[in-house]
Amino acid sequence: MREDKNSKTSQNQQDEKVQLQKKPWFWPVVYAGGALMLAGILLGYNSLVSKVEEAPSTNVAEVDSGPVVETNAKTETMKYPFKEENLSKVQISQEFYEVEANAESREKALMVFNQTFTTSSGITLSMNGEEFEVLAALSGKVKQVKLDAFTGNKIVIEHADGKETQYSSVKDIAVKEGDEVTQGQVLGKATDNEWNQSAGVNLHFEVLENGKYINPKKLLAF
Repeated sequence: MREDKNSKTSQNQQDEKVQLQKKPWFWPVVYAGGALMLAGILLGYNSLVSKVEEAPSTNVAEVDSGPVVETNAKTETMKYPFKEENLSKVQISQEFYEVEANAESREKALMVFNQTFTTSSGITLSMNGEEFEVLAALSGKVKQVKLDAFTGNKIVIEHADGKETQYSSVKDIAVKEGDEVTQGQVLGKATDNEWNQSAGVNLHFEVLENGKYINPKKLLAF
């Protein structure tokens, strides 16, 4: 009897559900309710996203980009301190003095004046006793122009890469302290001097790197 009663109750509920679904307003109400629920979900999501975007990024660490480095800076390779077309005519009358060099090279790097020997901190260039134009081996700024007829007038140029070039035994100097010079620019003309008379007309060319004299031949193909 209890099972028959439960079965009748379930059947009545099913019949009521079917009758309810047949009502003309039933499905529009269901669809409207679903649409409202979906709209509520979308509004809630948009609100949450807006709050996240507007929140200040207080937890993002600021990265120090460091100093700005100019990436288009021109890198130069050292050139001869004379016109390259004259390379075949140039002789090295005195070498750069290096302790580890052989005896012949060390002897050729000694400068003599009044029976006093001095080691050469550069190379002495000559051109069959002829005068020749002295050119800037690198672009840079004229640091010093020293006039000294005895040892030979001297031009010192400092360069952006930390190097320094020195040109001694120069006349008709065409630059002054503070001038910006470009690679290959004429600085003057090679001449003779009393200090190194045996070299005749010459250019004594020196290169410093981080304040230390280095052999110019390591940077130039003689």
